[in-house]
Amino acid sequence: MNLRSTIPLYLGNLSFLFSLDLSNNNFYDHLPNELGQLHRLRIIRLSYNRLNGEIPSWLANLHRVQRLEMRNNNFTGTIPQTLVNMSNLEILNLGFNQLSGQVPSSIFNISSLKRIHFRDNSLSSGLLDDLCVHLPKLKELYLSRNALSSFIPSSIYKCCNLQILELSINQFSGIIPKRFGNLTQLKQLYLGLNNLEGQIEEIGNLFGLEMLSIQAIKGSLPNDICQHLPKLEGLYLSWNGLSGQIPEEIGNLLGLELLSIQAIKGLT
Repeated sequence: MNLRSTIPLYLGNLSFLFSLDLSNNNFYDHLPNELGQLHRLRIIRLSYNRLNGEIPSWLANLHRVQRLEMRNNNFTGTIPQTLVNMSNLEILNLGFNQLSGQVPSSIFNISSLKRIHFRDNSLSSGLLDDLCVHLPKLKELYLSRNALSSFIPSSIYKCCNLQILELSINQFSGIIPKRFGNLTQLKQLYLGLNNLEGQIEEIGNLFGLEMLSIQAIKGSLPNDICQHLPKLEGLYLSWNGLSGQIPEEIGNLLGLELLSIQAIKGLT
């Protein structure tokens, strides 16, 4: 459907509603306070609309919600700290909005979270060093295309169930954490277009990796890195200041579908 209006206030009267899916329409304006009365909701899908304003604090009162998906709208302001009260949340998707400010530290205390998607906003500051301590179930973390800075937390390896990690196109600096190799479930890793440097041998231990993006990184590329990545389908090395040689083993990656090595400095 392609409904073009504000969200009807009478929806707040549907007190037995379990799932609310208004995605892929043209709803606009703020989220009405009346939706805060739907205390039985488990699923909220509002993605791909033209909703705007700040994310309302009353969302935190919907304690039973497991999926909150509001990507591709025009929400502004900061992510409310009070979302930590949504203690059953498994999927939090606020990507592709106009959110700014810090990533609330309280978000990383919601131990039920399996997916966090904040990609394509204007979020700033750094990440807590212990961000993975309270997220034992986290499988997907999307933070690309923000303005996040400081270091990649060394404790990232404690998110032992991570399958997708997107940190590219931010302002992270410093060295690549040495214990990336502990993320044995990882399938997609995007670190490119930051200000990172250092050795990347640990990445060679991620045997299940299917997609690897390490553009614009200074350091060295181990000759045997490709020997340990038999499932690799995409490899992005462009605009790097890597030293050493382009590994001949790339020719053994028979499942490789995407290879980008343009504008590399240092590799021969």
